[in-house]
Amino acid sequence: MKLTGLDIAIILVYLFSTVFIGIILKKQAQKSKSNYLLGGNTLPWYMLGISNASGMFDISGTMWLVTLLFVYGLKSIWIPWLWPVFNQIFLMVFLSIWLRRSNVTTGAEWMLTRFGRKKDSQLSHGIIVIFALINCLGFLAYGFIGLGKFMMIFIPWESVAPFIPFDVPETYVPHLYGIAFTMFAVFYAILGGMTSIVWADVLQFLIMTVAAIVIGIIAMKALAANTLNVPEGWHTPFFGWKLDDLDWRGIINEVNDKIASDGYSLFTIFFWMMVFKGILLSLAGPAPNYDMQKVLATKSPKEAAKMSGFVSVVLMPVRYFMIAGFAVLALIYYDQLHLVVAGRIDFEQILPSAISQFVPVGLMGLLLAGLLAAFNSTFAGTLNAAQAYIVNDIYLKYFRPDANEKQIRNLNYSSGIIVVIISIIFGIFAQDVNSVLQWIVSALYGSYVISNVLKWYWWRFNGYGYFWGMVAGIIPALIFPYLFKDTLDLWYFPWILLISLAGALAGTFLSKPTDEATLKSFYSTVNPWGFWKPIRMKVLAENPGFKPNKNFGIDMFNVLMGTIAQTALIALPIYIVLQKSVPIWISSIIVVISAIVLKRTWWDKLPDK
Repeated sequence: MKLTGLDIAIILVYLFSTVFIGIILKKQAQKSKSNYLLGGNTLPWYMLGISNASGMFDISGTMWLVTLLFVYGLKSIWIPWLWPVFNQIFLMVFLSIWLRRSNVTTGAEWMLTRFGRKKDSQLSHGIIVIFALINCLGFLAYGFIGLGKFMMIFIPWESVAPFIPFDVPETYVPHLYGIAFTMFAVFYAILGGMTSIVWADVLQFLIMTVAAIVIGIIAMKALAANTLNVPEGWHTPFFGWKLDDLDWRGIINEVNDKIASDGYSLFTIFFWMMVFKGILLSLAGPAPNYDMQKVLATKSPKEAAKMSGFVSVVLMPVRYFMIAGFAVLALIYYDQLHLVVAGRIDFEQILPSAISQFVPVGLMGLLLAGLLAAFNSTFAGTLNAAQAYIVNDIYLKYFRPDANEKQIRNLNYSSGIIVVIISIIFGIFAQDVNSVLQWIVSALYGSYVISNVLKWYWWRFNGYGYFWGMVAGIIPALIFPYLFKDTLDLWYFPWILLISLAGALAGTFLSKPTDEATLKSFYSTVNPWGFWKPIRMKVLAENPGFKPNKNFGIDMFNVLMGTIAQTALIALPIYIVLQKSVPIWISSIIVVISAIVLKRTWWDKLPDK
């Protein structure tokens, strides 16, 4: 289906409205570094929550999740634990509170509050800046590849090629499209900073919500008139040692090849590896990207916790209603989809192909605007995070600590442009969305885990340990994908973990502890639980009225309840689209009971500071 004049008009209205937001909020963003990077810590928690949810509702991720639901059915609700999706629950329960108490601008600046300002702290600060920029560049590349794949369905290359003065290999057409549509996100993100991003995100999430409802209803009507031809185990989230009840032979034979290539066949081992990695990654706290910046932008630790909890509440039902809608339409009308790209079946084309085939005229523009909004939100938030590290943790720290507001503003603009250019170059060398995603969540994050777990929970861990733990993890994370090209990144995650742990312990025990004054200041301000007894005793000796954090047990209980609720919020919209009444009731009851429990054990007990 080609775009009509109405569809194009809706898309243009959306794109230029984001530009308008950037222009309107430009002056406010220029008032100070805090205004530009954190919105001056004046934005309400619910707006930041919607903004954060909007940032996670990206095109590339949505394409991936639609593919997962299409292939694995209800079992796919577990696979996002690769991120892990439940890290938002750890943030909600306690980590957002700890992080926001620091009153810093970036995660790298936070290092100075934990390790002081000596040489080891400078090293830990430098390595997290490097990691943050690699992480941001990876996510930006991942985003624009997905956007390009998405848009090439609706704007066929053959209609564009005559106007391009150079030859573009078919493999790189998605990259070219991604670059073109990236420019709108770049404009309002660079011009208006965090406040512009949040307001644009709220607009974008409203558009995506309407689009999700529309596509879900279309799918439900289609399902009422058709039978879903899927394997026996497709409708259940439960699984055995292998995916024996998910055999696509005689239905869509190519899907079995997809399962084999994904590396998820031994699903029980894969599941527990995800849980193991996910818990460690969640305990490490947010990676230095847009998620962390939204936490730091809240008004207080209490609002930081509320913001992180609100993300799952608004994101999961809306996003998965849309995902279920597209997956159902694709399954019903699979023979009508155009999934062959460069001579092979590309299941990542399911989402754009389903829109092209099944969405009525007039609603096409709304859906495309919504998914473009999803891309812009993720891209802009990640870009803002990268700018924060360049400006705050490189330029102001090492080159011009006395820079005036005009110099800071100019660097914000120029650094944003440079980051976008580098991310585009980075993305050109990536084959597809899944390859970038797997590297980020398994290999790169494997290098992040050990150092960032130990920094919260162990007093003896110092800046040298942090530095060498990160270095020992980043090097194999960059090398292993080339040494083990045919291996799922998750399988060598434990090896990266062990190498990183060796580096962290060696760096720690071969050097002196962090100075006592820094440790006491950090502990008394952040008040984490964990292995802090020597420091806790000294803080109590100086301040007998200090109340140590003894919430480990209740925090872990709330994490469990929150993860159960979040998983039910994912399953519920899928079952609604599938019109399965008993699972709908079960999922709803789980959500309600979990909410009542969390109201008493978490919400009512949030600290005021």
